[in-house]
Amino acid sequence: MKPTLVILAAGMASRYGSMKQTQSFGPSGETIMDYSIYDAIRAGFGKVVFIIREEFSEKFKAIFEPRLQGRITTDYVYQHLTSFTGGRAIPPERTKPWGTAHAVLCCKGKVNEPFAVINADDYYGRDAFVKAFQFLTTECNDSTYCIVGYELKNTLSDNGSVSRGICEVDADYNLTDINERTSIFRGKNGRITYEDATGLHEVSEDSLVSMNYLCFSPGFFDVCETQFHNFLDKHINEPKSEFFIPIATKHFIESGRGVVKVIPTSAKWFGVTYKEDAPGVQASIHALVASGAYPAALWG
Repeated sequence: MKPTLVILAAGMASRYGSMKQTQSFGPSGETIMDYSIYDAIRAGFGKVVFIIREEFSEKFKAIFEPRLQGRITTDYVYQHLTSFTGGRAIPPERTKPWGTAHAVLCCKGKVNEPFAVINADDYYGRDAFVKAFQFLTTECNDSTYCIVGYELKNTLSDNGSVSRGICEVDADYNLTDINERTSIFRGKNGRITYEDATGLHEVSEDSLVSMNYLCFSPGFFDVCETQFHNFLDKHINEPKSEFFIPIATKHFIESGRGVVKVIPTSAKWFGVTYKEDAPGVQASIHALVASGAYPAALWG
């Protein structure tokens, strides 16, 4: 059974200011997602599942269905605030989705094979898809997952702070800890720093970080569901709280259910967190096309 690519595309893009998931960056109007899907098809993935918000599903499908028809199987999952909440009353001030791990949980029952998870607005590079496919088809099981790891210094934005899951690994590159840092930037002293409630903290440039490129078996849905209910018990009344993938992944390890390998990739990451990132992303994609990495018309 071929693995599935799950694309997280339900975010509100509050910092970006528009629906960046469908913005054109390639020479023939391609989105960043198009390049990820193209790389996934080349690597051997058999299906792509888009996690989106139902209110923009028609516009979304109108863009991607004509491009992908006959190339890869497609399916859609809607991330609703009430999904998998166990009938709990949702506070009226809660408007944003519950976070990335809840988005993945919404795929339960739709994805029944090993799968990779990526962000819609990140470019991951061909090598990442090759390595993910190899892992998913040879190593992935209910006790062995993986993160495709990028060097922190290669994942920053020049236009503001970013969120990254910083990985700690043992000698075998098994994950021992992962911490979501939601305000990482290069300081005036040139050093990479993150800010939290306790202040500013420096972090190594060579730290391996999760860019939300992860590989799981379907058993991960049960891990997410249990932890999501625990999360809601503690945080349901916090309107901006989010249930991140690293929270569920960390529990998977700490509960002794298995290991999460961190697989380094040589691929160069780039993405659009802020509108000011867009020209650099477009230039990077055009350079890749010029180098022959992709055709000028991706789906031509």
